[in-house]
Amino acid sequence: MTLTIKSDAFASGGAIPRKYTCEGDDVSPPLAWSGLPAGTKSLTLIVEDPDAPDPRAPKTTWVHWILYNLAPTATSLAENAMRHGLPPGALSGRNDWGRTGFGGPCPPIGRHRYFHRLFALDVVLANLHEPRKAEIEKAMHGHILAEAALMGTYLKATRG
Repeated sequence: MTLTIKSDAFASGGAIPRKYTCEGDDVSPPLAWSGLPAGTKSLTLIVEDPDAPDPRAPKTTWVHWILYNLAPTATSLAENAMRHGLPPGALSGRNDWGRTGFGGPCPPIGRHRYFHRLFALDVVLANLHEPRKAEIEKAMHGHILAEAALMGTYLKATRG
């Protein structure tokens, strides 16, 4: 079995609906996964945009959401998961806006790609107290059993 992640809100490689962006309700999309490898003790989710600020000349990868220590018994996150409840034990990291929780796509120019990356780990991570991406990656190093990604795109509406 292979680890997979999907959303009922958009297809892999497809456009992310406005509802899940800064131009809409700015809520997280529903996500579901399957195919956890044997020995999985926790999951980490990182949502990021590698095309910031301009897809023609990217300079940084912008982090939109970090969740870690998702229990392996969890198989999904509901739409607007921060409001509707995270699985027991799940912890939040800080996104690149400097806050915890989801921040939806809001590209300043061009169509950007947004990767929802799910990692199956062989450990439960220590409480890292709202870590940034680099801290999560350091803690996960050597403990990743499998990784899956769901990519969606978004282009802001033209202002006229």
